[in-house]
Amino acid sequence: MKDPTPYDALLARAHAHALDYLEHLPTRYVGSLASRDELMQALRAPLTAQGEADEAVIDLLASQVPRGTTACNSPRYFGFVIGGATPVSLAADWLVSTWDQNAGIYVISPLVSVVEEVAGEWLLDLFDLPRDAGVGFVTGCQMANLTCLAAARHAVLRRVGWDVEADGLQGDAPRITVIASAESHITIDVALRYLGLGTRCIRRVVSDAQGRMRPERLREMLATVDGPTIVCAQAGNVNTGAFDPLRDIGEACNAHGAWLHIDGAFGLWARTSGGARTRALVDGVDLADSWATDAHKWLNVPYDCGVALVRSREDHRAAMTTAAAYLIQTQGAERDAVDWVPDFSRRARGVPVYANLRALGRDGVRDLVDGLCARAKRMAAGLAGEPGVEILADVVLNQVLVRFGDDDDTTRRVVTGVQQDGTCWLGGTTWQGRAAMRISVSNWATSEDDADRSVEAILRVWRGIRG
Repeated sequence: MKDPTPYDALLARAHAHALDYLEHLPTRYVGSLASRDELMQALRAPLTAQGEADEAVIDLLASQVPRGTTACNSPRYFGFVIGGATPVSLAADWLVSTWDQNAGIYVISPLVSVVEEVAGEWLLDLFDLPRDAGVGFVTGCQMANLTCLAAARHAVLRRVGWDVEADGLQGDAPRITVIASAESHITIDVALRYLGLGTRCIRRVVSDAQGRMRPERLREMLATVDGPTIVCAQAGNVNTGAFDPLRDIGEACNAHGAWLHIDGAFGLWARTSGGARTRALVDGVDLADSWATDAHKWLNVPYDCGVALVRSREDHRAAMTTAAAYLIQTQGAERDAVDWVPDFSRRARGVPVYANLRALGRDGVRDLVDGLCARAKRMAAGLAGEPGVEILADVVLNQVLVRFGDDDDTTRRVVTGVQQDGTCWLGGTTWQGRAAMRISVSNWATSEDDADRSVEAILRVWRGIRG
């Protein structure tokens, strides 16, 4: 029998805690139960000189999970567009932590470099985007949008003879106009701040009642713009799930010479659907110059994993690449991840993507996306028949907006009541000036029974408030 290593007992203990968490996940109270003060009382302590036993530290952390976490990987968690890690992606992520590879450059980890290169090829194939596009695995859509917009900034300034990487945005730097929907996600604004463009460079295009950019207004605006221009469109409104009319927008941008970026945090996955109506939502997405999406949403891999996709590998690499004398960077076919993403030292976040895609295959990804769309429509239908309940927007994807009693305060009370009930967890939002409940169906494990139980809980709270 082999001698035990320093890892054996501790990893077995962590494994037991993890399995206990997963076993109770489908039935546990979905929200958190402890206050900040209660958690501080349990976790805050003076940092000792000698430290504490490893086992005691692991046990302490695990002991606070049932009351201190929101079960955002529960099949009845609908608060944000958050997936739940599939078994194979979770197992692959455990291996990533065990291997502890720095995925920055090829020479540190040839395996991770090749795995991420293949995973990127598969994603481009699934989305039917240019197969030679640049791909980078980042923390999430915030950094995916930043990466894509950095490539856009580089490209539109290069076209007018300005080297933004060398000369920055100071002095005589040409001004960039950014055009975005009135419903664009806040991560677009944040990315523009990080890139030094600021939010005052944004010109907003009005949206329709579903939250879709109005293409005729975009064309009117483009006609008044001269010089470097970036347009940001949206595939999947964070409230309604609605898609901007991407073909109309793409044709207008191409005619004007503007760079088109599409924020498809979860909506880009509609490209993999087996349903003609769902796929039609992303018609024209291939006309864009860059795309941002998340794998930790609809692909259901563990946090954190977003993907930046850029049509021009040259613009993508020029905006991101770095070099130093001490680095051993490749000059051949080998791929250095640092050429495609903002961060250098990072975990091998593309490995769970590879594992999940290989395990699911095309049909599995299709069924995952279509199944969640079906659950969302089922929940909307179950709520819509109740007196005093209004579905505020067409359910085209996985998002459902609900209002109760046509009253802001009542709607917010229902949201709070459902969170306290614990059967499911969902959040509130404001849509076109009115309070609403937002239901995001994103977890691979959400069944029809989970959807029905959640609808029953929502209606139970509503009926109790209505009296």
